[in-house]
Amino acid sequence: MQRTSYMGPQPGSQEQVNAILTELALLYPNARYDLNFTKPLELLVATQLAAQCTDERVNAVTKTLFQKYRSVEDYANVSQEEFEQDIKPTGFYRNKAKSIRAACQYLIDHYNGEVPRTMEEMIRLPGVARKTANVILGNAFGISVGFIVDTHVGRLARRFGWTQQEDAVRVEQELMRLVPQEEWLTTAHRMIYHGRALCVARNPRCPQCSLAPLCPSATGL
Repeated sequence: MQRTSYMGPQPGSQEQVNAILTELALLYPNARYDLNFTKPLELLVATQLAAQCTDERVNAVTKTLFQKYRSVEDYANVSQEEFEQDIKPTGFYRNKAKSIRAACQYLIDHYNGEVPRTMEEMIRLPGVARKTANVILGNAFGISVGFIVDTHVGRLARRFGWTQQEDAVRVEQELMRLVPQEEWLTTAHRMIYHGRALCVARNPRCPQCSLAPLCPSATGL
């Protein structure tokens, strides 16, 4: 709900964006992507398992999964039925198993079994769209060619007045225009943390939020 008494900087202005980025950095200086991985292949698998599943549950599953499956060949060659059972706790396990196995086979067929380092190549993989590609490129390789937009980031961007878009790709385009490229990855992580901690989907905790004076959607103040 729009707060009629908002007296802060113009939403989307450089002043407001910079102030929000500064405050997020103070609130979450150590924000990071919460899926555990030691190499790009593991992050590719983990991000696909994370769809409609908590990071905590994915990390619990991958703790043993990554010991059993160590190469793209391991994933590509396992039977659909066996892999489904290995990832079943993450939900939607049939589709996830199919996509992960297909993605690893694609890596073998087209990229020498290596996870590629460009957006154009990443989104050719089965089950990989821009969000997953941005996660892998940014966190595994330190390459920021886009802005990670999940449900938290999209929600905060709309509440900050940075976008009115609902489509994730369009939200991403707005954020890439407003936020300096070198801060795309860390800002996405911090927005995710804040979306979990205070700026929740229902009944956001605006009275406890230090960003409220900068947020045109803050309520209950």
